[in-house]
Amino acid sequence: MLQTIAWRGSAVRLLDQTKLPTETAYVEIIDERQMWDAIKRLVVRGAPAIGVATAFGVYLGVRGFDGDELAGFDRRLGEVCDYLATSRPTAVNLFWALDRMKRVSAETRKQGSRTQEQMIEKIKQRLLAECLSMVEEDTRICRAIGEHGLKLLQSLIESAGSEVGVLTHCNAGGLATVQYGTALAPLYVGLEKGVRFHVFADETRPLLQGSRITAYELQKNGIPTTVICDNMAATVMSQGKVRAVIVGTDRVAANGDVANKIGTLNVAILAKHFGIPFYVAAPTSSIDLSLAEGSRIPIEQRDPHEVSQGLGKQTAPADVDIYNPAFDVTPAELVTAIITENGVVRAPYEQALRRVCAGGIQ
Repeated sequence: MLQTIAWRGSAVRLLDQTKLPTETAYVEIIDERQMWDAIKRLVVRGAPAIGVATAFGVYLGVRGFDGDELAGFDRRLGEVCDYLATSRPTAVNLFWALDRMKRVSAETRKQGSRTQEQMIEKIKQRLLAECLSMVEEDTRICRAIGEHGLKLLQSLIESAGSEVGVLTHCNAGGLATVQYGTALAPLYVGLEKGVRFHVFADETRPLLQGSRITAYELQKNGIPTTVICDNMAATVMSQGKVRAVIVGTDRVAANGDVANKIGTLNVAILAKHFGIPFYVAAPTSSIDLSLAEGSRIPIEQRDPHEVSQGLGKQTAPADVDIYNPAFDVTPAELVTAIITENGVVRAPYEQALRRVCAGGIQ
């Protein structure tokens, strides 16, 4: 499978997802400003991948600090974290990663050292080690999501004649994480075990992450895929071609409301109408228990040109108003279940999400 993020010894190598599907290209990131730009421009995207990339951005931002006072290092660490926090507001994994790196720095200081200069070097080493640990952790977590998700789909698999039709929106596959993905992880684990799926991938306007990225990676990995325009989802559901919907998420509120790529709410409403289960796959790092409900999730507003000129030519009048929110919020009552690395969560979500974040369920 394609590697989204890799440490190259002195730089972070990112698969440039803005070039897909026509070109498989990589970029080398050497400082926090380049990482901010890569996150903002969607060179790297998907909540789990953004989290890992952000952590590396913190390390890259402080590794060149050459002072010998901890107070100066702390200021630099704070500046880098504050700067990276401005790249994209909706994906909670970004802020989870920043908090995690700050915590590593604080905990390392408690271990003590002979001089402040030695402590600064020790913190730098621990920050890099944490980034590398997050890469391995992400792969392990997504694999677990895949195992739990495959079990959840077992009844559909057993009743299907041959292939199980699944619809997904945007991209929550291996290219949204380090490797396996979230929403697509059950399909990849199923592929390893001989289960056949057929994916209907919404193209996902306006940036076409479904047709450019999801279809690209599924095709590369040998899973049959059909790209449909976003407004075709109701038709394929009504024709019985879709047995389940699985999407990822950038943030889950404490009550089970989920923020995901714009258009996800449309799909959830359609799934409810046609009696199709609507599953959300998410690592527990994407669950934000500090937000009571989805209306409190900050929604990123993006460049209007993504709508009016997103296909390489002008598709709307030059002076027309454009509304371009990157995400929408699907209310918990439309979510059949949430698949995490610790197991499958069902309503009532408030208690269940707290248990799964504490390591329970399985």
